[in-house]
Amino acid sequence: MADWDSLGSEAEVTVFRDHVSDQDELVRRLESFEIITAMRERTPFPRSLLERLPNLRLLVTAGPVNAVIDIDAARELGIVVSGTVGRQGIPATIELTWGLILAAARSLHREDALIRAGGWQQGVGSLLHGGTLGIVGLGNLGVRMIPIAKAFGMNVTSWSRNLTAERAAELGVEALSREEFFSTADVVSIHLKLSPRSVGYIGREELGLMKPTALLVNTSRGPVVDEDALLDALQSGAIAGAGLDVYDTEPLPAQHRLRSLPNVVLSPHQGYVTRQSYRDFFRCYVEDIDAYLRGNPIRVLTEGADLMPGVL
Repeated sequence: MADWDSLGSEAEVTVFRDHVSDQDELVRRLESFEIITAMRERTPFPRSLLERLPNLRLLVTAGPVNAVIDIDAARELGIVVSGTVGRQGIPATIELTWGLILAAARSLHREDALIRAGGWQQGVGSLLHGGTLGIVGLGNLGVRMIPIAKAFGMNVTSWSRNLTAERAAELGVEALSREEFFSTADVVSIHLKLSPRSVGYIGREELGLMKPTALLVNTSRGPVVDEDALLDALQSGAIAGAGLDVYDTEPLPAQHRLRSLPNVVLSPHQGYVTRQSYRDFFRCYVEDIDAYLRGNPIRVLTEGADLMPGVL
């Protein structure tokens, strides 16, 4: 997806295709490299790791921001952090969100497994038309859910701690109180940035307000939802199901309880993972590296997000 050969014969490229979470192993693997490229927030680069990579001079992240790179520490250590364009990530995530909503509403994962096992229809799905989509967060992603929901014939409501009725009215949706929002939504879709303020934003109390026929869909970040509370709600039937693209620990551990729940549609944090997005990322990787080697770094990130080490 990029012309790595354009960097010249002096640039030797090594690719790692597996995920490593142990910091000591990461140091052993990465300590010899002057340049490292990171795929989004798959691997955190906190100060404790950056200080153990004495040869590192350029760290390139896919996307224009990265919540698990300590930008301040990198700057103090003389490490340039560059980003890439990320314009395809927003529509890609919105499309996946609707894929999860539709799959969860019609139990497509279970019906698919049943057919592959030699069976036929056993479940009954739910209709989106005439139902209510509740959006948590009306930022760059949340607002793009609105016209699609209306195209499906859904009513749209919204809630977040800082949402005003005026802002919601501008977008043609109804702002509700927390209690009314969760108790009336047929689908709750989460579109919040992860920060210390949004961890556990949706917890046991919010899930307890939802209808037993309602669905929760999270393509934001795992820790925005209290995972234990969600597991209990799904196992007890307090809510009908969920569509999840993000988790507290990624990759999702092999024995995680979510893997065995029949009322959950799971995807591997692939909201932004499309051919178009990856072409942008890898093209910009090469451009960033080439600019650095020429002594004129580009797309340099100077301000870090609220760091959330250990949860992405």
